[in-house]
Amino acid sequence: MSPDPVTLQSMAAASQITVACPAKLNLALAVGAPLANGMHRIASWMITLSWGDELQLQRLPPLSLSAFAIQWATNAPRPTEIDWPISRDLAFRAHQVLEAHVKHPLPVRMRLDKRIPVGGGLGGGSSNAAAMLRGLNQLFDLGLTASDLAPIAAGLGSDVSFLVRGGSSIVRGLGESVLHLDATPEIHVVLAFPAATCSTGSVYRMFDELLPQTPRSELPRREAEVLALAQAGALDPHLPFNDLAVAAARVSPQMAASAVALGKLSGKPIHVCGSGSSLFCLCASNAEASLLASRAHSEIGLPAVACGTCPSVD
Repeated sequence: MSPDPVTLQSMAAASQITVACPAKLNLALAVGAPLANGMHRIASWMITLSWGDELQLQRLPPLSLSAFAIQWATNAPRPTEIDWPISRDLAFRAHQVLEAHVKHPLPVRMRLDKRIPVGGGLGGGSSNAAAMLRGLNQLFDLGLTASDLAPIAAGLGSDVSFLVRGGSSIVRGLGESVLHLDATPEIHVVLAFPAATCSTGSVYRMFDELLPQTPRSELPRREAEVLALAQAGALDPHLPFNDLAVAAARVSPQMAASAVALGKLSGKPIHVCGSGSSLFCLCASNAEASLLASRAHSEIGLPAVACGTCPSVD
């Protein structure tokens, strides 16, 4: 899969495009105590990866009705039933929101080929929404910048604003504050996919239950830790951290058991992706990552892929 965010797929300019929907990875995730409305402020160092879903868009004639299809790619590591109504799909909702913003129809035929597992903590739905915004902007020559798209994206989900541009960013608040970093580090990652799904809501509720038992500093200090890690240069495999990891392990013992098995196989620290249930570890090279991904599948029955980082759209 090409890491390029938008790739022309036909010689007819802006008639048909394929838009990459890169997985996002939280290399650091600090979570604050719940607010009065139950939401949580975060501070996170997020990057985009060279692996993810793929969105195909074909521009239709004016007055046409848009058509939407979602399927698993043939090489999806952990396909599950696509059982959600199209009205709840974030790519569909992004299309509706952008039509409302520009105040006229944007008729397209969409096919979404998914690889990112549902409930995997890798921002699959959010990346689909961001890709839809970017793709429609190009396909219909709307002339919107990433800064124009960011507030539209913020209404769709907490990760969508970051994923409109991607690359490497410090994300704060409820996801609406995105500080883009000039350089995206070159890292080599193994993503592993236990046969488990972690509901984000369930993980946060468990996080709240565990909070009184967990020694913590205030979120502003934690924000400084996140920024320091992002600016440290070479990333030690032990240094990524995730405040939701313990809660996710409580919610999904199966994910926790997979993490232990992958740690024994690799001899490396294993980290939880977002709110779970996907796992990741850092490797020294693409060759090492590819070998570990293959061994995880063949020796412990854990589907895994090797990938690297993906730069920002601009």
